[in-house]
Amino acid sequence: QVQLVESGGGLVQPGGSLRLSCVASGIISSIYPMGWYRQAPGKQRELVASITGDGSTNYADSVKGRFAISISRDNTKNTVYLQMNGLKPEDTAVYYCNTKPSRMNWGQGTQVTVSS
Repeated sequence: QVQLVESGGGLVQPGGSLRLSCVASGIISSIYPMGWYRQAPGKQRELVASITGDGSTNYADSVKGRFAISISRDNTKNTVYLQMNGLKPEDTAVYYCNTKPSRMNWGQGTQVTVSS
């Protein structure tokens, strides 16, 4: 059974940093492109960043160049990471991981709240 478990969210002040983790159990995640998605209150879920099995990355225009963001993966641990620096209040959302495009059941996500 496939399970996606996200962690690492929390409450941070503007300008702060967070590192999110996603453990994908039940699948060989190394063969799938993986993505981090987010859903802000009242908005649709959007893809934020993605990474292929061999490590090529891509970022949404909404985050590219606006704050330091980096997606990475450790295939030996079936884990995908999202490092975010310089967070802003508009980055407040529930963050999820899934394949890209999303094919698996969504996990519970991890809440990121950026507020002073």
